[in-house]
Amino acid sequence: MSESKSQNRIKLVDPDCATGEIRRLFAEMRAKFALVPNLFRVLANEPAALEGLMSLAAALAGGSLEEKTRERLALAIAESNLCAYCLSAHRAMAAKIGLTQQEIGDAIRASADDARTDAILKLARGIVVQRGELSDADLAWARTAGLSDGEIVETVANVALNIFENYMSHVASVPIDLPKSESRETSGEGGE
Repeated sequence: MSESKSQNRIKLVDPDCATGEIRRLFAEMRAKFALVPNLFRVLANEPAALEGLMSLAAALAGGSLEEKTRERLALAIAESNLCAYCLSAHRAMAAKIGLTQQEIGDAIRASADDARTDAILKLARGIVVQRGELSDADLAWARTAGLSDGEIVETVANVALNIFENYMSHVASVPIDLPKSESRETSGEGGE
């Protein structure tokens, strides 16, 4: 990561010029975010990729993990992958849905006061750091912490969704369009 990357390494699709399915998807985003975030403008270069991301996110929204837990996961995963774009976007989303600054900071550190949420965040961080190669002991720990097999599967699915966002942000060097937020690793502060 020592080499400097210029912004906009993959073009941003102009929402005002979008047609067809992309125009419809952009309208949904404007309703949700009051803008079309730059990450989605990059993904619109390949409609199947944008639709795939949105479909997976919508499917997981119907799962057993509540919205605040999914946002906490997004924060922990963005921090694990040092993704400034996603960290900024998910900080904004987390605050919008009612997470406190303390809860947001804890999530970035893969921690939560609630034991179940804490276990989910630590499992997700382990999945990212170990590239999915969890040991039997890691899974036993998750189960001992109260996670069902379904919650473990759903956590892996949320990790995959967020890694897709993180990696696309890295590859494209997506310009931050939501409040800028530095990783604790890159801020030099070691925390909030």
